[in-house]
Amino acid sequence: MRGVIDVGGGTRDIFGAGVFDYFLEHGITFDKCYGVSAGCANISSFLAGQQHRNYEFYTEYSMRKQYMSFDNFFKTGSYVDLDYVSDELSNSSGEYPLDYEKLKANPADFTLVAAEANTGKTKYFTKDDLSLNNYDPINASSSVPVVNKPYEIDGVEYFDGGLADPIPYQKALDDGCDELVIILTRPKDGYRVDTNDKRMAQILARQYPKAAELLEHRAETYNAQLDAIKKLEEEGVAKIIAPESIGKLKTLTRDVDMLKSLYRKGLVAAKNADIK
Repeated sequence: MRGVIDVGGGTRDIFGAGVFDYFLEHGITFDKCYGVSAGCANISSFLAGQQHRNYEFYTEYSMRKQYMSFDNFFKTGSYVDLDYVSDELSNSSGEYPLDYEKLKANPADFTLVAAEANTGKTKYFTKDDLSLNNYDPINASSSVPVVNKPYEIDGVEYFDGGLADPIPYQKALDDGCDELVIILTRPKDGYRVDTNDKRMAQILARQYPKAAELLEHRAETYNAQLDAIKKLEEEGVAKIIAPESIGKLKTLTRDVDMLKSLYRKGLVAAKNADIK
């Protein structure tokens, strides 16, 4: 059983969008898909068969102040307006609707990873938690702490899935996958450093101490999982697709030329991965 994991990474995950567009163009499919943060949006379009859709989101829509801006942050407490993305852009009456019916009909399983803000526990949403014009699990998985308020679903607050399970390879293995394709948005040897994590965790701890603990140890968690998937690659279980370099690209970079370049790198990396 073959699974694919997209670890997200904000606008840097235009790299993943390039990878999935290559997969769509060449009819490459998976039994199980696992999305973290922006990876959920990429996989949603992939399962809906909407090639180039995410490219438009990264290179056009993300440039709008309604999408992400300090105006948003000062007005609502969230830099990225996730409801704008889902309601104004992705809903059936939006500018570029997600083809929910095709997503639903796709036989692949879809797991969306989020972190419970108050408990620090990992939440694995599934495709069954999505419905027409209700894409809350995607938003929950994409709510970056401190930058955004937690995203609430049925009275439970959630933060970005990268806090809890940044590379959910073990979940995929537990679900029966014996072959994995893992899409990173950092180089394969790009270990995280906790430059700002401890400072940001102190801010977060005032209201969400459990989530703050996850944030404080985010680099350690990611790096341990990165080592684990590299071992899986050596064993022939996993294939890692990652950019050789991301230059100065940050999580919420809005440099269109740099983003377009990273998208092209995703196309090339997917081709070089030689996945059938």
